[in-house]
Amino acid sequence: MPSSKVLPSFRSSRSLHRLRSLHLSPAEANAKLKHVTSQACARDIAPHASPRSKKLLSRNIGLKHIHITPFRGVLSMMLAVLVSFVFISSISLAFVGADIDEQFFKEMLDKLAETSPGIILFGENVDIDIDEPSITIRWSIHACGKNQILPGSSGAHGSEICGLPAIPLSIYIDNDEKPVATYDPGEIPFDRGTSHRRSIQKLVQFDSDHVLDVHNARLYPFDTYMLSSTLHAVTLDNKTLPIQKLATIVDTPSFTIETFDIESYSTLPDHTQKSSRDLDMYIRRPNDARIFTLFLFVINWVLTHITIGHVYLARKLQDVQSLIKHLLSAGVILVALPQIRNSMPDAPGLDGVLIDAIGFFPQMVVSGISVVVLLLILAAREYDIIIAQSSAQKLSRSVVVEKEEDEEGRYSEAKLSPPRPPRCPTTHSTSTEIAQYELHRIVKHLKGEYVFPPIRTSIPLPGRPPSSMVPTHRRILPMTNTQEERMSRWSEDSV
Repeated sequence: MPSSKVLPSFRSSRSLHRLRSLHLSPAEANAKLKHVTSQACARDIAPHASPRSKKLLSRNIGLKHIHITPFRGVLSMMLAVLVSFVFISSISLAFVGADIDEQFFKEMLDKLAETSPGIILFGENVDIDIDEPSITIRWSIHACGKNQILPGSSGAHGSEICGLPAIPLSIYIDNDEKPVATYDPGEIPFDRGTSHRRSIQKLVQFDSDHVLDVHNARLYPFDTYMLSSTLHAVTLDNKTLPIQKLATIVDTPSFTIETFDIESYSTLPDHTQKSSRDLDMYIRRPNDARIFTLFLFVINWVLTHITIGHVYLARKLQDVQSLIKHLLSAGVILVALPQIRNSMPDAPGLDGVLIDAIGFFPQMVVSGISVVVLLLILAAREYDIIIAQSSAQKLSRSVVVEKEEDEEGRYSEAKLSPPRPPRCPTTHSTSTEIAQYELHRIVKHLKGEYVFPPIRTSIPLPGRPPSSMVPTHRRILPMTNTQEERMSRWSEDSV
């Protein structure tokens, strides 16, 4: 007979050691029970199991005896506050290094002082207005190089070899006939305490306005703009002074600016060359503004789809209170959509930009239609309730009328048609039927109605005198002698 392989059992053995001895304390009994249970579980492990399986099983057995204490409310609240504090602190680190542009400008100025000293125009502020459309640049006049700067004015943007120009000059933009700015170093005041030149904005800065090309404005937030301009400097004796560098800031609150400057010249009517510096400025939205705008765009569409879901769910509801909840939610979404759209970074007006053509306008249309449909569904449910209530009232009234008519009909029927009298007893009638018939006959007699008188049998009973004949009721059909005899006996017995 072939031997069958018996699978090992991993069930813990039922040992009598689980029963606590009377001479042991509860703590000693529990310790002994844990020791015996672990030994039993280790003994139940299959002999042919791998060492890895034995190790894992032993580890699981040990974990069963670990008591995990759940977090209490105070501890959970403290952990939540700690996580919130860490999150806020990590975000606040974004302000650290926000002045990195100053270090970049310092390095740029130091490099220019060594390679190409001369006049430098630096755009410290750029105001971009897409609705105008225009761009305003505030330029600062600087010079780099030991022989180029005004004594006592060094330290521009942290560079010790850059400061204010030492010679007067005039700045022209886009070949205008009139200079946009005039600089005179003699007007720069001194600080009486330090004998250092003060940088007065009105004396060393000027603004230039440019028309901005906005043919890509409808692609918000992926709109880009370009500006090209030319600048040249002239001394008091009408000599052209070369400009060594044109630079602007890189980041503004709503845009990122990339600037390229090119050395150029133009030929005058007297065949002389006039040196100038051209500026090419490329403007686009920063990546974080684009990401936030797209997130808000997606959120608006999700809310719009939620209004469609409210309509789908409301069609299957009959409860008016539930319909009102769906209607309120859709109404709140309809009001929130314009607010979310206006919260987009530097969002343009509702002029039909692409993000509004595929987003805000259809979102408002779909959400508005959903709210109107919900109102119609609510009105339909209210109308159904009114119709149902009126139908129920009519039905209740008709039921009451029918009941009254039925009761009146039964009463009149009972009054007009008296109950059918019981049948005349026969030879097969029971004593109950005969008693009912006699009772009916007596009632008629008492009411004064005519009752057939009883008749006597024509044949006297044997063994009795003729005077002992018992009267019987008249029958419809003639009775035989035998029937009359039986009726006479029944009458005698009843008497």
